[in-house]
Amino acid sequence: MNIKQIIAESIQHAFPELTIDQIASRIEKPKYAQHGDFAFPVFDLAKIKKQAPPAIASSLSSMIHHPWVMKTEAVGPYVNFFLHKEKVQKEIVSTIINSGKDFGNLQIGKGENVVLDLSSPNIAKPFSMGHLRSTVIGNSLANILEKCGYQTVRINYLGDWGTQFGKLIAAYLKWGSAEAVRENPIPELLKLYVKFHQEAETDPSLDDEGRLWFKRLEDGNEEALALWNWFREDSLHEFQRIYDLLGIEFDSFNGEAFYNDKMETIINRLKELKLLTLSDGAEVVELDESLALPPCLIRKSDGATLYATRDLAAAFYRKKKYNFAKALYVVGQEQTVHFQQVKSVVQKMGESWAEDMHHIPFGLLLKDGKKMSTRKGKVILLEKVIQEAIELAESNIAAKNPHLSNKQEIARLVGVGAIIFHDLKNYRLNSIEFSLADMLKFEGETGPYVQYTHARACSILRKASWSAQGIAPSQGLNDDYSWNLSKRLYEFPVTLEKAYGGFDPSIIAKYIVDVCQNFNSWYGHEKFLTEDEEKESRLSLVYATTLVIQECLHLLGMVAPQEM
Repeated sequence: MNIKQIIAESIQHAFPELTIDQIASRIEKPKYAQHGDFAFPVFDLAKIKKQAPPAIASSLSSMIHHPWVMKTEAVGPYVNFFLHKEKVQKEIVSTIINSGKDFGNLQIGKGENVVLDLSSPNIAKPFSMGHLRSTVIGNSLANILEKCGYQTVRINYLGDWGTQFGKLIAAYLKWGSAEAVRENPIPELLKLYVKFHQEAETDPSLDDEGRLWFKRLEDGNEEALALWNWFREDSLHEFQRIYDLLGIEFDSFNGEAFYNDKMETIINRLKELKLLTLSDGAEVVELDESLALPPCLIRKSDGATLYATRDLAAAFYRKKKYNFAKALYVVGQEQTVHFQQVKSVVQKMGESWAEDMHHIPFGLLLKDGKKMSTRKGKVILLEKVIQEAIELAESNIAAKNPHLSNKQEIARLVGVGAIIFHDLKNYRLNSIEFSLADMLKFEGETGPYVQYTHARACSILRKASWSAQGIAPSQGLNDDYSWNLSKRLYEFPVTLEKAYGGFDPSIIAKYIVDVCQNFNSWYGHEKFLTEDEEKESRLSLVYATTLVIQECLHLLGMVAPQEM
């Protein structure tokens, strides 16, 4: 059902000068409920008819006739539409129940592929809170894209190559213990990495040693490769435990090292296209002055390749393998210039699909207002935070519902969900402050609040021994609280499209908080189990609400518990 479309058709029937799409795009939602459910500004019609807008509005108001429209009012240059609550509410709830999990599905993507570059932690370093944002934003965007009709490919582009691995190998050979690393891989490797940088501050020759070991790694030195492989495998094993806790899966773990043998092809093509120029011994691609971008460095004077070289090789590989309609890079905003450079180089290479490459930047996750730094050892381990969140959630749930049978599993869903929701409720470009206590509150704009609302709705259905099984209500409701909730549920497909258009999961998070607030307002004024002719309609709306909450939480990468 499309209420805007129905209103647009009734307007077009009276004034065929505008198309239905033109009319529908101009229909607004009034700021205040007393001004109606929808409003249509008549400025365009006034221009066509060469009459004053209030006169056109008055004329149009008298010409609208539709069983779903209870009345219209002309107010200045606007026609305000008041819908027939019972009829429209019944249609909204019936549509949601009949659609089930498919409610809101869009076919924008038409089955095309989107590749998402997300998470991408560095091997041999801890999975810190600093990696959380790329992981959960990217996963949510993949879910949103799938709901919009795309096929997605989640790529974990591991940081598994570069000079830092030469430094780590040097540090391990100087101070490391095989037994200690085997017993506790990531913490031990982090200790070595931090120690290397501390020692290098007073002994700069260590940096030369680190570069030498990376050169050996690049040249295929057996000892260097064996250590690198060991560090990589142990890191992946540790990371997988965290991904399992978050409920996130990937289609590819091809990291930077995967493209070692694919960069020369890109460099040769740049040469053939005469795009490479020398700058202080290094090879660069000069970019258009109008873009105000520095030259893109492709190969250093010592022959070493760079991030840009790898990202170019990755882009061409992914285009060939997946034939993507879009390639999204969910990477912090500090890399904006880098991705503008890479995209510009692909454009200069004559590839039209460069326009399909989108950097999805995001702000920092701060602790006490400061950025977290692995190099200085100032890092908050994500796994530790998740465990603390689960423990705190279990404590909160025990206080709220001491007789809950599966407290530990619910605590896991709530603890993990709280962390995810705290991130995604913020517009991604905003930096956010880490606060576990704020994340786990059962009131306000939090994950536990949304999950608890869902559990509350499920509790009503359990008490009523009610099961939908495709049942739609025989009649609608007409009170203001259920009406406000129904209208908000109806807006889910439009909200999804907005989130997709802005690559912005916070639109879904804010929407579902609004839905829960509407539901809880209704909950406070309603007796759901009263045996009367509206009972089935009330329970149908409760069930429709659970479906929308579940689907929104799924889009965010969360689970909706039935009890809390």
